[in-house]
Amino acid sequence: MAEASKAGDVDEARIVLGLLEYVGRGGEQSQRRLASELGVALGLANAYLKRCVKKGLVKVRQAPARRYAYYLTPRGFAEKSRLTLEFMSYSFALFRRAKADCMAALEAARERGYTRIALIGASDLAEIAAICALDGGFVITAVVDANVAAARFAGAPVVRNVDSLQPLPDAVLVTDMQAAAATVRMAEAKFSPERVLAPSLLGVRLSAAQRDA
Repeated sequence: MAEASKAGDVDEARIVLGLLEYVGRGGEQSQRRLASELGVALGLANAYLKRCVKKGLVKVRQAPARRYAYYLTPRGFAEKSRLTLEFMSYSFALFRRAKADCMAALEAARERGYTRIALIGASDLAEIAAICALDGGFVITAVVDANVAAARFAGAPVVRNVDSLQPLPDAVLVTDMQAAAATVRMAEAKFSPERVLAPSLLGVRLSAAQRDA
């Protein structure tokens, strides 16, 4: 519950920072464009904008043709700077944890004699795992992701599904950050459970066979 609450706080802060950055750029503004940039529904973007106006972070003025122009207040500039630094610190902390978790998963693979690893999920985590694998003398045989059009990701060939893995890797490391639990279950059904690895930050419970290996 604490992790979920923290993730929600981070997501909210990300939206506020994106809003402040959008307003700070000036130029032609619209709530629809703001929502598109933030990746949220129009109603949610409007709610966050009203909240920022109420907090004194953003000032609104009526413009010609019944439009509205938004400006950052001095308090808004200060909050944007604070959130930027906060996100930089959060990103570094997340990178350090992701790297440590990937190294731990790869060391578990090494203890089982596995050195040829496929990654399931093209993500920032997959890129970190690829760096750790290179440093540790592992070979990333492929990255499995049906949504990546490029032929390669993180230096490895991309395949659309695990059935396309040829030759088969020694083990797979789940790096899917969108549907980690479902991906782990799918991988365990395709491979023996002890050949499925997952960084602990994904919060996925591995099978008993894998944990006891």
